[in-house]
Amino acid sequence: MSTAAVVDVVEHEPGCPLDRFGPWLAGAGVELRMHRPYAGEPLPPSPGGAGLIVLGGQMSAYDDGVAPWLPAVRSLLAAAVDAGTPTLGICLGAQLLAVACGGTVDVAAAAGRESGVVTVSWLPPATTDPLVSGLPAPFPGPSMHADAVTGLPPDAVWLGSSPMYPHQAFRVGAAAWGVQFHPEVSLPTFTGWARELPDVDVAAVTAELEARDPEVAAAGRALAERFAQVAQSFAQVAVGSSR
Repeated sequence: MSTAAVVDVVEHEPGCPLDRFGPWLAGAGVELRMHRPYAGEPLPPSPGGAGLIVLGGQMSAYDDGVAPWLPAVRSLLAAAVDAGTPTLGICLGAQLLAVACGGTVDVAAAAGRESGVVTVSWLPPATTDPLVSGLPAPFPGPSMHADAVTGLPPDAVWLGSSPMYPHQAFRVGAAAWGVQFHPEVSLPTFTGWARELPDVDVAAVTAELEARDPEVAAAGRALAERFAQVAQSFAQVAVGSSR
């Protein structure tokens, strides 16, 4: 008998949604449980399901005054790492994961904004990683960030890099991953982000994603489905150990 994998999703703002990950994860048998702290919804103190996804947002990983729920998110991420709960932090979510576990993030990093479709090269540890092993190489990662992880947490495994910002993907503990890029994003969402940023060439980045969207979507879907498999395995083990 199959066990439903319930994955908690933390959304920081309406403009940075789960987007294409929603149908991809649901199609892979995952039940999504949304948490929107910006709308006053409380966050659980610890993960209660088979997985956790923390999405992106315009605030920095240290912006507790702007987003007063961030300390609770960092605590939730640390608890997920301790529990071995499959976790995926995307962009801001990756930065929060790094900070929660002892890493560092540069706000408005010196190299400037990374936008467009970034070429992420997998490093040797990725070949045996439960999430990214076997994913497209190099990985086409839509990107739209100015903050960056500059120091990985102690004992983190560095998985993916790009020429502009090295820490594109990493794992903390057994099953918590951070990716600086946006594997979930659709063209309309991405274009909306670009239009809000004066330092982004909207026409150029939109045209790039539009031209490469079939490969971007295929890669993003593969990552989503792999995460769903990891979460389902975790759920099955948890049920088995409770019997």
